[in-house]
Amino acid sequence: MKTLSLLLLLTISLPSIQCDDDLIDQICKKTPFYDLCISTLKSNSNTQNSDTQGLAGVMANILLSNATDTLSYIRAQINEASDPRMERALAYCAELYIPVVKYNLPQAIDALSKGQFEFASDGISDAAKQADACEKNFSGPMKLEALSERNKLLHSLSDVAVAIVKLLLKGLINFRP
Repeated sequence: MKTLSLLLLLTISLPSIQCDDDLIDQICKKTPFYDLCISTLKSNSNTQNSDTQGLAGVMANILLSNATDTLSYIRAQINEASDPRMERALAYCAELYIPVVKYNLPQAIDALSKGQFEFASDGISDAAKQADACEKNFSGPMKLEALSERNKLLHSLSDVAVAIVKLLLKGLINFRP
């Protein structure tokens, strides 16, 4: 599966550590992409001794890392583009990703740490919206499969992070392991 391969390339791949697998499992079962959630959280050392809020923060930071990497990828593709239409389409995507990387996700991560879960959810879900807008900009001969995979992964990671934040909003599974 290409998305899982890309996930492994884009997430911080650290050795698995001992953390409360039951909490991660409980939380991931309540997200739209269980396997992605499990593999992402269990591969990150920052989940050790995390509660639900901490896991939401870890997922948001991974999302930021992926968005930053995708923006770098887009910028590299702009530099290599020989077709002006492709260059414009990529520049449009860069314009969508820049505020996500510089403002939306960092502010959402900060809001998470302060318990401002609604604001955090809005900032995190914006990442998915911008990835979708970028994706819609490419079709037919203009399609870049690698960018498409990155956009889809970013959207999925955003959906997982938002689902975890919504658990916090509902007061569900908010305890330390």
